Amino acid sequence: MKTSTKDQVEGKLHKVKGEIKETVGKLFNDSHLKAEGNVEKKKGEVQEKVGKIKKFVGK
Repeated sequence: MKTSTKDQVEGKLHKVKGEIKETVGKLFNDSHLKAEGNVEKKKGEVQEKVGKIKKFVGK
């Protein structure tokens, strides 16, 4: 698997995990879990964009 594709897939997985953690944190009023989910979601978005850039560049 190309690194660009791998980054895009892993980024999407991190986004989904982050969204789940954030939602659970909201449901249980757990600010730590909510913040952790938000951070993971943002990291996933960045990783996904890196994968798109790599694909555009050809790596």
